[in-house]
Amino acid sequence: MAEKTLRVTNTPFKAKQKKKEKKAPMDLPFLVLVLTLLIFGLVMLYSASYAVGYYRFDDSAYFIKKQLLFAIVGIIVMFIAANFDYHRFHTLAWPLYGVSLVLLVVVLFTAEINGAHRWISIPGLSTVQPSEIAKFAVILVFAHMISLKYAKMKTLTHGVIPFGVALMPVVILMVLETHLSGTILIVSIGGCMMFVGGTDIRWFLLAAGIFVVGIVSAIIIKPDLVPVAMDRINMWQNPFEDVLGKNYQTRQSLLAIGSGGLTGLGLGNSRQKHLYVPEPANDFIFSIVCEELGFIGATIVILLFIALFLRGMYIAITAKDKFGAMLVVGIVFQIVLQAMLNIAVVTNTIPNTGISLPFFSHGGSSLLMLLGEIGVVLNVSRSANLEKT
Repeated sequence: MAEKTLRVTNTPFKAKQKKKEKKAPMDLPFLVLVLTLLIFGLVMLYSASYAVGYYRFDDSAYFIKKQLLFAIVGIIVMFIAANFDYHRFHTLAWPLYGVSLVLLVVVLFTAEINGAHRWISIPGLSTVQPSEIAKFAVILVFAHMISLKYAKMKTLTHGVIPFGVALMPVVILMVLETHLSGTILIVSIGGCMMFVGGTDIRWFLLAAGIFVVGIVSAIIIKPDLVPVAMDRINMWQNPFEDVLGKNYQTRQSLLAIGSGGLTGLGLGNSRQKHLYVPEPANDFIFSIVCEELGFIGATIVILLFIALFLRGMYIAITAKDKFGAMLVVGIVFQIVLQAMLNIAVVTNTIPNTGISLPFFSHGGSSLLMLLGEIGVVLNVSRSANLEKT
């Protein structure tokens, strides 16, 4: 009798063990969206960059060769991250944050590129942009803290001050880089995660008030900030003034967008990419998309990013714990907000500031980090799917 009882009690335990060992599938719709954006981006990068590559480097495939290599490595990293238990990032959050701060300090002593200290050159390989690592580090740290303090997120001491203390060094160092777009992006990511994590709305209103007081104080202390700011606003409002000077890039971008019309000039047929639009392979690649694929092609790109956002939020909602949910919220919000800001700059909806278009703009280290982060999202989706099986 005792032997029979032992067999009965052991059976469910073994079944439970097998269930734990079972690997759940990653979120297929999200993966398809990512690969679609990646392939679309690589095609458009080659189309937008081959003229510049030929004229400047005597190699029409100069940009795409590097990007394709990083894309392949990035896909490998993505699948590794998709099989790496994201809970281990709890212990890696603060060390990675510390590394990102060190890199943000180091980059201040590197040579200027286009008037800014943003890149660290690795001889024989490529350049690394520490701000990309800092974005992911902030997402990890915020997700870590929110998962530990979510019951007290409405209080000032737990839901505001620790996050402000963590964010401030990153913001200061990025301002010193003169990386305004990156600063706006990283503050927005932090604010979004705090809001979703449960920080009370009154603390955001207080922060807005402090921001206004800070701006007024800066104007009083340094009055020459006003004409500089007004000059920037005037350039934004009048993009066809000083078209051979400060507004040259914006003007050429708008000409490319307008030339595309409804259906575009056809893939590969852009005229503005022939050394008219500055940085057609980087920040202003969306203007070439509009010129070659027209309003329809541009709309498809925007819809793909919207679909990525919606599917990402679904993964966050179905995540099995707070940490996984906040990781997905931070990563997906970063990608989609960056895309929105890039498109807004290219179309002159907001003043010009350098920011790349995810999956499309040239930049090996950025693409590598992006695909690695996507792998984390897929890992969270696997944990959620495992709960369903």
